[in-house]
Amino acid sequence: MAAKRIKVLIGKPGLDGHDRGAKIIALALRDAGMEVIYTGLHQTIEEIVRIAVQEAVDIIGLSIMSGAHLPISQTLLKLMKDQGIEDIPVAVGGVIPKQDISKLKALGIKGVFPGGTKFDDVIAEIKKIAD
Repeated sequence: MAAKRIKVLIGKPGLDGHDRGAKIIALALRDAGMEVIYTGLHQTIEEIVRIAVQEAVDIIGLSIMSGAHLPISQTLLKLMKDQGIEDIPVAVGGVIPKQDISKLKALGIKGVFPGGTKFDDVIAEIKKIAD
């Protein structure tokens, strides 16, 4: 029996207009055999949660380059709880200072990928988190 194909949602919340990293990660995950749904730029947290529910994703990944990763993550996790989907793991990548990694994990973020994280490391961690 074939292993279940992991379905990943890559979201770009807020006004951040930099999506090259999100697109590259989406391609790397796809090439690793995952189904990837990319939301495109300028999505609200509500839209990301709606898409996650509609598509029945296994994991939500946020790409955040704006420095607003802490408040965005808090808002997302609260809305996910309100919608009853808090069991879907969340990963965050982008411009993440080292001192914020433990803060994100304390909030409940399962994977944190600062800029420069190797693709193989991201893929392995996503597989582990989504399992």
